[in-house]
Amino acid sequence: MPYMNAKAAAAELKKSGPANLYYIYGQNVTDVEKLTKLIVRAAAGENEEFALTKLNGRELSFTELSDTIQMMPMMSDYNCILVNDYNCERPRDDMRGYTAEDLNKKLLEAIKDIPPMTVVIFNVTGFEIKTKYDKKSGSQVINDKNKKLADFAAKNGITVECPVKTPEAAAKDIAAAVSARGSAISLENARLINELCLSDPLAIKNEVDKLCAYSGSREIDRETILSMVHHQSNPNVFRLANAVAASRRAEAFEALGELMSDKDNRGTVLFNITASFIDMYRAACAKKTMRTQEDMTADFGYKWGFKVGNAFRDSSRMSIKRLRSCIVILRDTAAKLNSTSADEKIVLEQMITRMLMTAN
Repeated sequence: MPYMNAKAAAAELKKSGPANLYYIYGQNVTDVEKLTKLIVRAAAGENEEFALTKLNGRELSFTELSDTIQMMPMMSDYNCILVNDYNCERPRDDMRGYTAEDLNKKLLEAIKDIPPMTVVIFNVTGFEIKTKYDKKSGSQVINDKNKKLADFAAKNGITVECPVKTPEAAAKDIAAAVSARGSAISLENARLINELCLSDPLAIKNEVDKLCAYSGSREIDRETILSMVHHQSNPNVFRLANAVAASRRAEAFEALGELMSDKDNRGTVLFNITASFIDMYRAACAKKTMRTQEDMTADFGYKWGFKVGNAFRDSSRMSIKRLRSCIVILRDTAAKLNSTSADEKIVLEQMITRMLMTAN
């Protein structure tokens, strides 16, 4: 089967049942997890505890995967296997003695013969897959080593990309959701909600529920939105954290410059940067122990799902040791700003330089 979008894959699942192999990726992590749950439910039914095997892609044993694939279903129609965050660019955290090509070859060998009653799902929620625009197909295509696994899945099962929705598409979805609840909203005001929520699906759902409960059958106007919708954190905070994680020096200092240009909120800059790195540290620890984004959201009481999604994605570029080093640098910077009269901008620039120099 070819590449599909999430809607088409869900329709195919409902029509024909689960395929033997799935590869699900994309920047819209909420949709990745939503489709994964649909497939698992279709394969394992009410018996996930017995029928579903979860494997950590970062520490994947190909022998274990191969043996599990050949198991017979237990108390369900299918034997279901979920492999989270296998990265063909760097299959293991410790690559000493290995090459990505050899490990990827072993993976494809392990999944080349999947029995009819086994469903194998590869999903990506903790790192970003590089894509580029392909003129021939008129769509985004994978532009790194993960393409080989995605193409293999498309040939032998289904590959699904879950991209972030365009503002126009998100606005239409918001307007439809509001209408379904008996309220009304213009597309312009729906776009405003999407903008204030930074296109985060979970945050949008929460705000739409709140606005509809407040407005009832009345139209939701701009004034109501601005007074009730929580404006998400400055995106430059996440941009800066992402740039440090990926060692993109120019982008990191550009993001810091944007943050420091807001003179009224300079005092919150260090706080927000620190919070972002703590989020990444929690996400890295969660992935290490096979905890999901939902687990992390519940464990730490996060109100906004997009923060957890960003943390899971960006933390894949940093080791736990490096994240700890950065948090220590942030702590020392806070102490320096609180105990001296040093120029805030200079101190923060020195902080970013030290963080960029930390090693994985």
